[in-house]
This record gives sequence, C-alpha cells and structure tokens, in this order.
Amino acid sequence: IISNMKILGIESSCDETAASVVEDGFRLLSNVVVSQIDIHSHYGGVVPEIAARSHIEAINPVIEEALAKASCTWDDIDAIAVTYAPGLIGSLLVGSLAARTLAIIHNKPLYPIHHVEAHVYANFVSQQGDSTGLALPSKQPDFPMLALIVSGCHSQLALFQDHGDYKLLDQTQDDAVGEAYDKVAKILGLSYPGGPSIAKAALEGDPLKYRLPKAKMQNPYDFSFSGLKTDVLRAAQHEVGKDFTFPSHELPGLLTTL
Repeated sequence: IISNMKILGIESSCDETAASVVEDGFRLLSNVVVSQIDIHSHYGGVVPEIAARSHIEAINPVIEEALAKASCTWDDIDAIAVTYAPGLIGSLLVGSLAARTLAIIHNKPLYPIHHVEAHVYANFVSQQGDSTGLALPSKQPDFPMLALIVSGCHSQLALFQDHGDYKLLDQTQDDAVGEAYDKVAKILGLSYPGGPSIAKAALEGDPLKYRLPKAKMQNPYDFSFSGLKTDVLRAAQHEVGKDFTFPSHELPGLLTTL
C-alpha cells in the first residue's frame, strides 16, 4: 500500500465545477466548488449549453485553487481522477478534456470515474484538512452496506459486499427524485433548486390537505416519480379552477400561499 498518495479529482457532470485533492483515499485536503445555481435559477432547471460554457470559464481557476488550498504543486500529485459519465455531455467534455490535457502536460496517470459510483465512495472520505470546513462521516462505512443514491438524475439502491463488489437492487423506472422536486417547484412557482424550496414551503403547509399517490411497482425496490409530478400538476390546476389543458408555466401566477 502506497501512503501519502495524493489524487486530484475533477467533477463537471452537471451544473457545478469542482476539484479536490484527496490523500490516501480518505483525507480531504481541499474542496473547491463553483455553483451555477444563480444562472440556472432563471430557467427553473439546468440549461445544458449554458452549463458547458460556465464550466469552460471556471475549470482552470477551480483546479488551481484546489491545489493551492491543499498546499500542493503538480510534483505532489500522484494521479488525476475525472468524472467521465454519466451527466450532461457538454459539461462532461469540459472536465474530461481539461483532465486529459493536464495529465499529458504533467505526466500523470488519468483515471475515468463513474460519478454515481463516486456518490457512494464520497462516504469513505472521513478526515479533512484545515481549508475544507465540511461535515464528514466520523468513520468509513463497513461492508456489507446498503447504499441509497439520490440526486437530480439518479435514484438507485445498491448492495455493496466489498470494494467494487456490488449489485444494483433497483432504480427509478422513470424520473429521479431530484428532477421531480425541480419540476414540482417550477409548477408551484418556487425557486430553483426545488428540494430546498419545497422543504421550506412544506414547513408552513398542511401535510393532510392533499392525498398524493404512492407508486406501486412490480419490484418493491423500484422507484417512480412521474405519476407524482403529474398529480401535483393536476392538483394545482384544480386549485385555480382550470382543467388539464391549462399550461403549467402559467400556474405560478394564479397560485397563492394560503
């Protein structure tokens, strides 16, 4: 086992440009993230072309800041890891090309990373340097473990027996829970991203006022959120006295907070 191995990680799969330096697979030396929330909030969701252009502007400064906060030079970096999939094609291309170019220039090994798998492995980062300021797990997970992976584009349940030895139990059969939150928030006229804005609004609401459906799937471990989105849309249309033909983008102007 090689100790004090430092890996520069680069992530650009969607609407955040990020870079980190991790030592020995569990010690986070730096974590730099540039968010595009302010840009995409005007549209109620991520616009792929705009996201890619924003990554181009941010990628080099983010990498340089990650190295500086970790007190590292390129001589200290042993390898580069980069998200290659899944995600928005244009956004992934920016990060992948930047990582490949830097790997060639500085003669470093390059490792393509599946970022949904990395969602799980982020839980193994349990120590941090002085400049990160994140709340991390107190210890690494033990095997076997059950991993619930939920994000804007993914909702999956995976059983891990060991490193690299896992089975996907099942996943969403239509939309991801994060995507459902964003679309529902847009229907209701709440801000992007949808998750935090809906959670905040829910604290002021009546949890028993509406009866929303729960999907019943053939496999009990599957997820489904498309029907829930549609039911919220129909409830909102009914609330303002409109039928199913009324455009969803006109609903926020008619809805009021009760």
